[in-house]
Amino acid sequence: MLIISTESPCKRCGVTSFVRALGLCEHRYERLLHFFHSDAVKIDRLAELWLSIVIGLFPVCLVNGRPVLLLDGIKNSKEGRKMPGVKFLHQQSESNTKPQYIMGHSFQAFGVLCQVRGYCFCVPVCARIHEGVIRSNRDKRTLIDKANEMLESVCKDLKFILLADAYYANGKVIGGVTACSCDLVTRVRKSTMAFEHAPVLKKRKRGRPKKYGLAVKLQNLFGKAQFESIPSPVYGERNVEIQFLTRDLLWKPAKAVVRFVLVDHPMRGRIILLTTDLTLSAEEIILLYSLRFKIELAFKQAVHSVGCFGYHFWMAEMKPIKRRNGNQYLHRTSERYRNQVARKMRAYHVFVQTGMIAQGTLQYLSMTRDELVWKHFGTWIRTIRPDVLPSEMVVSEALKNTLSEFLHHSVIAAPFRKFILDRIDFTRADGERFAT
Repeated sequence: MLIISTESPCKRCGVTSFVRALGLCEHRYERLLHFFHSDAVKIDRLAELWLSIVIGLFPVCLVNGRPVLLLDGIKNSKEGRKMPGVKFLHQQSESNTKPQYIMGHSFQAFGVLCQVRGYCFCVPVCARIHEGVIRSNRDKRTLIDKANEMLESVCKDLKFILLADAYYANGKVIGGVTACSCDLVTRVRKSTMAFEHAPVLKKRKRGRPKKYGLAVKLQNLFGKAQFESIPSPVYGERNVEIQFLTRDLLWKPAKAVVRFVLVDHPMRGRIILLTTDLTLSAEEIILLYSLRFKIELAFKQAVHSVGCFGYHFWMAEMKPIKRRNGNQYLHRTSERYRNQVARKMRAYHVFVQTGMIAQGTLQYLSMTRDELVWKHFGTWIRTIRPDVLPSEMVVSEALKNTLSEFLHHSVIAAPFRKFILDRIDFTRADGERFAT
């Protein structure tokens, strides 16, 4: 599936880009459409196998022997009026380049944090559309519930540390990860209220013993409590000193004791971090949360370099949606219509999943075959540093430059090479390129 990344961004046109990249015969386009819509592709099983490959082959960051998973959401702009799941979305971003409101698909995705040569990166594993389509009016699941179900269906018995932003600082998320012996590292609001343990009374009174003691407003601890000073453990920072305070308190959403780390950064301001793992030190918690943005970089590469979200699958029988349209309720539609919507949504998921596998493969080639990648890059970059790994764009360009050689001379993957050559249209210009 690496052919997703062999075209320039302006030519990335969903399934059409597969046909163009390999010069396939035009009737193969229909076969590719059938693949993405096929029930034979078990999407959860595919994601589970990809996760096992990432854990086994990539240099995964381990904390207390457990891999670190990054969880976040991404909104993919889609203007298709006959695409199920497309709805009016609000983008909360500090960037001025993003529009505040868009029509598109809302994904939740997670990846695995890896590190090589001192550089950290996120390998995307799975993404699902969790908004836009409601099959039953009895379905009361929230985005948090669906994120928990996604992690549970793919991760199975894996013990991990989940790293997420403040949106996931929620009792449901904590309950979901602690139920499978995992832990959460996240950020909470400055207005968060925690509680000390209730004092143990010598003479017990009637009724249930008191669990929560004195209330503690965490924001009030800044400037009053005794903070410690250390060199900043934040990823990429040098010669910066920060102050922090660690408190283990009861938090009502978690219904248990969690560890709060209050951080006073000289440039980034004040922030309050939370973790359910009481064995982590403050330095480890600060360092972990500073790596959360790596999933944002993975999203950027997925959109602009790989084309993971470049699908264009329409549903002919769908009633065209209107601008500013919300969720699409299916409980009053026919069973046949609901099955068609489910089939189309599955096609979106299969396309994105194969794109994420392609992106992870590009990352693997970047860290294991970097010299070979630069050798076949074939173009020019102003600053090529030998100690920096090539990006997904550079690897995809090297693959594009060596594709013809692979199809004609490679003996490593002979069945796959024969499979592709039998389906190339040599009468077209791109097919002639392979013929020469």
